Amino acid sequence: MHTVVVGTSGATASDVLAVARGGARIELSAEAVAALAASREIVDALAAKPEPVYGVSTGFGALATRHISPELRARLQRNIVRSHAAGMGPRVEREVVRALMFLRLKTVCSGRTGVRPEVAQTMADVLNAGITPVVHEYGSLGCSGDLAPLSHCALTLMGEGEAEGPDGTVRPAGELLAEHGIRPVELREKEGLALLNGTDGMLGMLVMALADLDLLYKSADVTAALSLEALLGTEKVLAPELHAIRPHPGQAASAANMLAVLKDSGLTGHHQDDAPRVQDAYSVRCAPQVAGAGRDTLAHARLVAERELAAAVDNPVVLPGGRVESNGNFHGAPVAYVLDFLAIAVADLASIAERRTDRLLDKNRSHGLPPFLADDPGVDSGLMIAQYTQAALVGELKRLAVPASADSIPSSAMQEDHVSMGWSAARKLRTAVDNLTRVVAVELYAATRAVELREGLTPAPATRAVVEAVRAAGVGGPGPDRYLAPDLAAADAFVRDGRLVAAVETVTGPLR
Repeated sequence: MHTVVVGTSGATASDVLAVARGGARIELSAEAVAALAASREIVDALAAKPEPVYGVSTGFGALATRHISPELRARLQRNIVRSHAAGMGPRVEREVVRALMFLRLKTVCSGRTGVRPEVAQTMADVLNAGITPVVHEYGSLGCSGDLAPLSHCALTLMGEGEAEGPDGTVRPAGELLAEHGIRPVELREKEGLALLNGTDGMLGMLVMALADLDLLYKSADVTAALSLEALLGTEKVLAPELHAIRPHPGQAASAANMLAVLKDSGLTGHHQDDAPRVQDAYSVRCAPQVAGAGRDTLAHARLVAERELAAAVDNPVVLPGGRVESNGNFHGAPVAYVLDFLAIAVADLASIAERRTDRLLDKNRSHGLPPFLADDPGVDSGLMIAQYTQAALVGELKRLAVPASADSIPSSAMQEDHVSMGWSAARKLRTAVDNLTRVVAVELYAATRAVELREGLTPAPATRAVVEAVRAAGVGGPGPDRYLAPDLAAADAFVRDGRLVAAVETVTGPLR
């Protein structure tokens, strides 16, 4: 099994994916253990002093003015975890919780939080045992970080609350820890606060969304090319020299992908045949510009994620030289903004894909294809309602594109009077990515059927590879009406697990 070693200098996106989705084991580096011990010595020294230090010997948030006596500090740390574990609603997905815990461990191991090495080791042990705390949908305002979700994770470390075992059964966390020989932690000064105060949930969801969208943008380039081909459009608009004079890198990459898919097609270039067209419609001709802008948005979001992965987010933090300072680095604005930006790009990519699908189904705009790609129009409805479903998904995606980060609800008696709503931005982006996959799948379904209906014309080799692979995957081709939902589900799975891109790349080589 793959092992991820956690050091003091952050983590990579591949580390997050390996732990969250691949079940990789975690080890703490010797450097991390040493840094943990060194920063803990500083916190212990501050705890012994009579002067109050936020998070060490004071209350939290609006209650930070109270100095807490030594005999109450362990209770204080337990209480912050218990009281902040106040989430409600459906359970959050296992991969999200694993990413959340791993990223908190990453910050703890930076040596900037003052947490003892044994607490960090327990976090790693829980992840390695396949124990997943029960975390709920609602409870984070994205400032001070993802408090409620992280609190539910910290509660599991204490042997309290509920967690899911490796067998998928939800049970009391204490029982699961005992079965795996893990001793619950007894939190000391600052440790409860350090386990809660981060942007780890929204960051984990951003990292996973970036991985999913990297595949989806390639998939959308493929389906756009298939639609262009099925509509007998021209590939001349994809020429590299046209995109070089508007030098957006994402646009050039999308155009290059489409051109690779269409190489040696016998369907393209017929736009001057029976019903001459000077230009293809925007949804066809401008596909690289729209998908390319989304790709460039991905690049910006990836840069933000990389910076955040290298960060140590906590309050207060232990600085080099031993200073312990309060700060506002837990605010989720940098992550929240790009999560919302991605949701906008996703909605627009879905919108242009739906317009191409509608064009394939409309006999007045499809340049010779049967109405709704039906076998016997009138007796058969063809893909009429498949496009309805796609349109409903696009409508939902437009609603999900409304920014969460533009909102702020003051909390904690106005001490936390401006919040990021980054967790909410991340949750809706996950739904948006899921629905974009379905939209691309419907376009794939329509475009492959349309290509097969172009009798007497030979599609591109890459297109033929897609049609063969998608039919082998159980997605039916042209013919009389049948129960359509299973076909659409099979097309969705074909896009979602990467088989669409893989089929194309057997001919084109790696897409950009």
